[in-house]
Amino acid sequence: MRSPSDRRSQWGSFSLGSRLADRIVVITGGIGCGKSLVADQLAGLGLPVVDADRISHELTGPEGSALPEIQAAFGRGVFLADGQLDRTALRKKIFSNPQEKMTLEAILHPLIQREAALQLAHARGPVVVYVVPLWCEKYGKSTTESAHHRGLAQDPGFRPFAVVVVDCPEATQIKRVQARSGLSDKEVSAIIASQASRAVRLGMADFVIQNDGPLESLVEQVQTLHDKIIHS
Repeated sequence: MRSPSDRRSQWGSFSLGSRLADRIVVITGGIGCGKSLVADQLAGLGLPVVDADRISHELTGPEGSALPEIQAAFGRGVFLADGQLDRTALRKKIFSNPQEKMTLEAILHPLIQREAALQLAHARGPVVVYVVPLWCEKYGKSTTESAHHRGLAQDPGFRPFAVVVVDCPEATQIKRVQARSGLSDKEVSAIIASQASRAVRLGMADFVIQNDGPLESLVEQVQTLHDKIIHS
């Protein structure tokens, strides 16, 4: 984990100002690790939450503002008959072709960043929770390099107070994702392989929430995290 003096990160080109940035706690982790569950518990403790994943789903949901660009880039084949996005078809397309994945990211990421910046700027409270699934993918080094920050001083942007990684074993990730999505072992493993490694995520963490035990343990860890960040 990083030392407090190393708590320096940023997101895109949105400069939110140091006073706001000092209030932001980033929540990240691999697919199926339980990021949203941790964020929901922090919300229950009174902290405002901005969730990049939920913003993405809104952008790609019914009448979402990203749909026209997605259709222009990928065609009608990734849409259902009722006009909604066929997420399964799009997922298969982007995971079989890295260039297609980059195309989708080029469409979605600026839209997500813009909306997230607006929500963060309007959030009220001593601390704002920012859920960013791909935080480590953007700023972590490859699995063959030491786990630390990369390029954080190259772009202007905000520097959050802390990065919290929600962690669990890969076998647990696979089981959870299969239970909610019906994807095969191979498909889930491919998604996990496309994300930052567990070692990279843990190397970027200021705090780690272990989410491979009973709910009571998670609740206790989240309460401890809440108390630490509120009273820091």
